[in-house]
Amino acid sequence: MRATGHSAVDTAPQVVAEWLNLLCEDLEWTEEGRAYLLLTETLHALRDYLGVDEAADLGAQLPLIIRGIYYTNWDPSKTPVHPRSKADFLDRVARAFSRDPLEDPERAVTAVFDLLRRKVSMGEIAHVGNAMRGPLRKLWD
Repeated sequence: MRATGHSAVDTAPQVVAEWLNLLCEDLEWTEEGRAYLLLTETLHALRDYLGVDEAADLGAQLPLIIRGIYYTNWDPSKTPVHPRSKADFLDRVARAFSRDPLEDPERAVTAVFDLLRRKVSMGEIAHVGNAMRGPLRKLWD
């Protein structure tokens, strides 16, 4: 691909690869496709659990392609979803792994949350944490 001169565009594929590699390292996985599915499902669940304004604020902090993944199929009129318990969140993510179930959905989701903490501003991390309900907030913190 020819360089555009816009660093966000030129480096976008490498950023996605870095995020997936970090998830694989954190979870001791070898399959980047599995890490991609986990990242996608966790981002979608997180987005849908937040109010529209907070979801948009978080989206604004994400790198280009990660932001595209985050917003894919989003219907702001249906957020936040209900019910919004920790168990519902983990079940939602785990359902995407029906062929090869997650051994520990909580650990997997926490790995994505940890990645976001490393890549998103601390102020936004605090805002998202404050927008979450108690038990789910404990995974975030």
